Amino acid sequence: MKIESPILLVVLAVASPVSMMAFTSSAARLANRQRVFSTASSSSPWWKGSSKLQLSAEPAVVESSSSSNKPIVNEEAYDKMKMDDLVSLCKRRGIIYPSSEIYNGFAGFYDYGPLGAELKKNVKDLWWRNFVTQREDVVGLDSSIIHNPTTWQSSGHLDGFSDPMVDCKETKLRYRADQLFYSPIIVDGNTVGYVCIQEANDEDMVKEAKKQVKKMLKALDMKGQAHDAFSFKDLTEASEEEMSQIPSPGSGLPTLTMPRDFNLMFQTNVGAMSDASSVAYLRPETAQGIFINFKNVMGTSRMKIPFGIAQIGKAFRNEITPRNFIFRSREFEQMEVEYFIPPGDDVWQPYHETWLKQSKDFLLSLGLREELLGWDVHEGDSLAHYARACTDVTFRFPFGTQELMGIAARGNFDLTSHSEGSGKSLDYFDDATKEKYVPHCIEPSLGVDRLILALICSAYAEDEVGGEKRNFLKFHPSVAPIKVSVLPLVKNKEALVSVARDLYEKLQKRWNVSWDASGAIGRRYRRADEIGTPFCITVDFDTIETDGAVTVRDRDSTEQVRIKMDDLIPYLSEQIDGY
Repeated sequence: MKIESPILLVVLAVASPVSMMAFTSSAARLANRQRVFSTASSSSPWWKGSSKLQLSAEPAVVESSSSSNKPIVNEEAYDKMKMDDLVSLCKRRGIIYPSSEIYNGFAGFYDYGPLGAELKKNVKDLWWRNFVTQREDVVGLDSSIIHNPTTWQSSGHLDGFSDPMVDCKETKLRYRADQLFYSPIIVDGNTVGYVCIQEANDEDMVKEAKKQVKKMLKALDMKGQAHDAFSFKDLTEASEEEMSQIPSPGSGLPTLTMPRDFNLMFQTNVGAMSDASSVAYLRPETAQGIFINFKNVMGTSRMKIPFGIAQIGKAFRNEITPRNFIFRSREFEQMEVEYFIPPGDDVWQPYHETWLKQSKDFLLSLGLREELLGWDVHEGDSLAHYARACTDVTFRFPFGTQELMGIAARGNFDLTSHSEGSGKSLDYFDDATKEKYVPHCIEPSLGVDRLILALICSAYAEDEVGGEKRNFLKFHPSVAPIKVSVLPLVKNKEALVSVARDLYEKLQKRWNVSWDASGAIGRRYRRADEIGTPFCITVDFDTIETDGAVTVRDRDSTEQVRIKMDDLIPYLSEQIDGY
């Protein structure tokens, strides 16, 4: 008989063009955080599998064969998930650990465990394949973490790379001013005080503000009185008079300083001396390494504009208050392309639109849930002084909607600044038009760690199988840390174990696979589900005695199919790699 390949529940869809999408302005971010991509089309994702396989027999290992035992998905699982639960899950399953944990940790730094290291490598490999290997107009680069210090003077980082900071004079705690939100408490038209809360999702912010109001009104002998709705602004907008009344989150009293700039550069010393002449900096972004190598790459790769230079690498920022797990840390990794284009006011928009669509398509191809994604268009003061445009792809994390990826039209600011700072020409001569100019660039920039967090959030799932609750990670097969788990039905039959072991070693040459021979088969399925393994392969007595086939069990649907050993790798290759 013929059976369709197992259905994976993650959906990759081709959305409508970028120009038709709803955009959310920066100014409206607090009021409207739920804008999402347009509805997906009904076209099937490539990993669902279009081919039909001739199977040798009925499944030998049955987990749920009747329709009544099909997984019942808990659609509310994501909305109920808390960051503490996610952090615990990551540590428990060997994805991410606190750095230096045996020494009580080190704020803002994290280590990737066995599964996390595989997940991270898969994401970077897929990005590189998509934006470098499979393109003729993009080449790669791996620049040093420490550049000549003049690099940062020319780029403007030494003078302007800062965040607004406030101190609590009583608790000595420091906060980013743009991550603290205040609102006046207005009763009968009079301001009776202020609340001040840290940035979070809308529901949690309002909940915390109500707690503070209740406490304040009780202290003012105004318990139970109605007050106007909250009107939140971040502390960078507060006047001196307001700051004198806004309570600190640490002390509950008006003990905050006025906001001031705090430079985020990590400083170090190079060489034997520790004086001003030896000062250098760990790079706060990977982009500048691309710009200062523009001339080298252009000369040696023989690329013609338009073309891009891509880089994956570490960056370091001395964040005032690292928070929300790996979303905002002091050591992180970036994947960036600087795509160089001709100048002109009518030139950059089509390139920018193209990169918006390509970026979104890539994110969806990894298995990010489309309903959690949105756009944030930078306008006015939120747009960098040198940028023509900047649009963020946002993601609805458990702590609120935040930037996941930025696609900026940077103009020619960077190449011009480095040309002036170094005294070296970074012009480009166009053989076709006989023009000489400083190229402009489009910059799609994506944080590896933020993407990992978004993937884990998207993958988190709960359902019921046969009346039993199941928690699992629904990773897309291409990013899953472990692609396949090989399970010998029993471990005390040498002939069966030998065949299973041979299969395991054969699959190891293609993918990262696991071996699990302990416990009941159902329990082994659950262990694989918990870490996001998309396929389990069971080698049983029929494999070695009758049909030479194995049972392949799909994680999401729990469906099982019987596949001949000779057909197994082509089948898995289509499901995992798409070909």
